[in-house]
Amino acid sequence: MENVQNGDYFVVKALDHGVQVIGLTRGQDTRFHHTEKLDKGEVIIAQFTDHTSAVKIRGKAEVMTKHGKIESGS
Repeated sequence: MENVQNGDYFVVKALDHGVQVIGLTRGQDTRFHHTEKLDKGEVIIAQFTDHTSAVKIRGKAEVMTKHGKIESGS
């Protein structure tokens, strides 16, 4: 079971159609483990876990974290 007690949440809001949110694994070999495709206006709320160490965003999106807000694909 994953220890998600202290995992940070983040929000991705698609600003265009076809935005991809790609989860990357933790460990010696970083690999893709999950992909979501969002259309314009769709929002996903996700969390970093023992299994997910990084996220890659393809396309124009607004990413919100406790550290602030950034726009990708601009």
